[in-house]
Amino acid sequence: MPAPGVADPDWFQAGWPHVWLPYAQMKTAALPLPVTGTQGSRIRLADGRELIDGIASWWTACHGYNHPHIAEAVRAQLEAMPHVMFGGLAHEQAYRLAARLAALLPGDLERVFFTESGSVSVEVAMKMAIQFWMNRGEEGRRKILSFRGGYHGDTFATMAVCDPEEGMHAMFAGVLAEQVIADLPRDEAGVSALRDTIAAHRHDLAAILVEPRVQGAGGMVFHQDAVLHRLRGLADEFGLLLIFDEIFTGFGRTGDLFACTGAGVVPDIVTLSKALTGGTLPLAATIARRHVFEAFLSDDPQRALMHGPTYMGNALACAAANASLDLFEREPRLEQAAGLAEQLEWGLSPCRELPRVVDVRVRGAIGVVELDASINLQVLQDRLIARGCWIRPFRNIVYLTPALTIAPDELDHLMRAIVEALQDQALR
Repeated sequence: MPAPGVADPDWFQAGWPHVWLPYAQMKTAALPLPVTGTQGSRIRLADGRELIDGIASWWTACHGYNHPHIAEAVRAQLEAMPHVMFGGLAHEQAYRLAARLAALLPGDLERVFFTESGSVSVEVAMKMAIQFWMNRGEEGRRKILSFRGGYHGDTFATMAVCDPEEGMHAMFAGVLAEQVIADLPRDEAGVSALRDTIAAHRHDLAAILVEPRVQGAGGMVFHQDAVLHRLRGLADEFGLLLIFDEIFTGFGRTGDLFACTGAGVVPDIVTLSKALTGGTLPLAATIARRHVFEAFLSDDPQRALMHGPTYMGNALACAAANASLDLFEREPRLEQAAGLAEQLEWGLSPCRELPRVVDVRVRGAIGVVELDASINLQVLQDRLIARGCWIRPFRNIVYLTPALTIAPDELDHLMRAIVEALQDQALR
């Protein structure tokens, strides 16, 4: 296992033997870079270097780092009340946030269930969908239909609805609950095939689950809004619930505040996280339409949704989320996302001429360069770090999801670094 160098900070040297990193083979993984501060789209390292963050800390820091409005809101809430349990008690930040999210989402998506992470918000959505049918006397509807190329989280329930082949969870296939995985209906033939699949499982299925517009961690695969309209039609035809996982696509990432709003499709349940707090504190939400919520209303206590995370509706996190929504109201975030789309299209276009590149695509504030096969990711990342960039490629995908507030010259620097790094003979 790599060991820290003598120049690394004392806290890093003391803690490294006790830390287990995400998505990393700890025997061979490169050492993480010690960070001492952030500002805007910059990450400051302990050795004095600065990196421009091209992925907004896994798509969360939509306003950039250290926005003063969010920081002040969290400080004020910390002085008043950092947290109280959500069972039997109420506080202003969570209730204000629930009302604001309901007002921003389309249709009657109006009941908000708070959790602490995106994976758990999807688990709650799945639990809602299955119990919706149980409460209506249809015990057999316990499966969720999801799609190849999809990714919905790392917990056991969400692993079962990720792509079984391309995802990172294939090794757990014999342990996970068996779900129904299909291809997205990109054309009429796809609709016909999906209809046949649903018909074959019509008595087993509770819901359809999809990432609208972009399948993120599954490969940054884009699809048109027509796909979502087809899914809504099939869900209605077979009486299924439709769940949109907007953990990645929410809060301006695809150009609209929410993908469902831009597409003109109202799902029955939607999940939100990542940029919900502007990249400051962990928080997620599962929002249900009125008819879903009403299926849980009963004199029988067993028909209640029996779920309740300890830090549910955390006041600090909700304060950060309310402040983040303030910024979407006061500052031109969606206009900035549109500007990023134009700049990404122009700046990544030279990659189309490179020998191993098979596709360059842009949707909103997402820019993707797809290669013909996996490459040495560590070598590529080292090349990008040497150029002052923090970008985390995966498999055969190099992508940018910067803060919506990133300066044009910073984004230009990121894109030039990608072009130059992919031209490097050592990567071919």
